[in-house]
Amino acid sequence: MASRLTHLDDSGRARMVDVGGKPDTERLAVAKGEVLMKRETLELIRAGQMKKGDVLTVAQIAGIAAAKRTSDLIPLCHPLPITHADVTLALDDALPGVVITASVKTTGKTGVEMEALTAVSVAALTVYDMAKAAEKTMKIQNIRLVEKRGGKSGDYVTAT
Repeated sequence: MASRLTHLDDSGRARMVDVGGKPDTERLAVAKGEVLMKRETLELIRAGQMKKGDVLTVAQIAGIAAAKRTSDLIPLCHPLPITHADVTLALDDALPGVVITASVKTTGKTGVEMEALTAVSVAALTVYDMAKAAEKTMKIQNIRLVEKRGGKSGDYVTAT
């Protein structure tokens, strides 16, 4: 673990980290999250009966677009040349709800963890927006990094 926070200068002020001297390497990040809902809402999504349209496709596109715009949303993130972004949404009867997984890749000087987390977050918000007419009690939860590959800090994989 780093001995100091990298987004703070010696005076404690926020700064964007200078990654100019770092080598370009292949980077991957995978994030997950869930939208919990009533079983009836899940069935409406499954049946394609939401008034706003195809919930899963719209949320997938929103998540991919969000990954590409992360540096516009998170002030100290570097704009990155994303080489691949994929967002999948799966209906889960056990939750009940939607499980969202985002995978983002680049070849660059810094990782794409924030891009994957942003993709999941915006996809989850989009599911909520698309389904809120049917249910306002949905919960967005458990957004987390599950895998990171590449870079100086090495690889990270969690069990869930």
